[in-house]
Amino acid sequence: MNAAEEKMRKRLEAAGLRPTRQRISLGEILFGRGDRHVSAEALHAEAAAAGETVSLATVYNTLRAFTGAGLVRELTIDANRVYFDTNIGAHHHFFDERNGALMDIPAELIKIDGVPTPPEGAEIEAIDVIVRVKTATS
Repeated sequence: MNAAEEKMRKRLEAAGLRPTRQRISLGEILFGRGDRHVSAEALHAEAAAAGETVSLATVYNTLRAFTGAGLVRELTIDANRVYFDTNIGAHHHFFDERNGALMDIPAELIKIDGVPTPPEGAEIEAIDVIVRVKTATS
């Protein structure tokens, strides 16, 4: 096991996940480029390009496990678009309707006032703001 694989194995174990070969491999691809937003399909394509044999179902299962362990945030843009964000710190997003790009907005740039009281027995876990934009056409 090389140093990068060992680092990912330790990260998975620290998050309470079993470090399978697929999780280590997908984790290296996902986290190896800094903070970013990626769909399961895009990660699957990156894995295939890197020579990894992994099914799309395994990619989805791995991303769900990473989300459950707090390693990534799941962002549902609409019924057909779900992204996974490797930046798990407090922040919001611009979503470009024209090209599907997500861009981070620092949390302190959006002020939220008047949050309703949650239903009895519930507590607010997070507030995610997605500002939809359209870039100009050429």
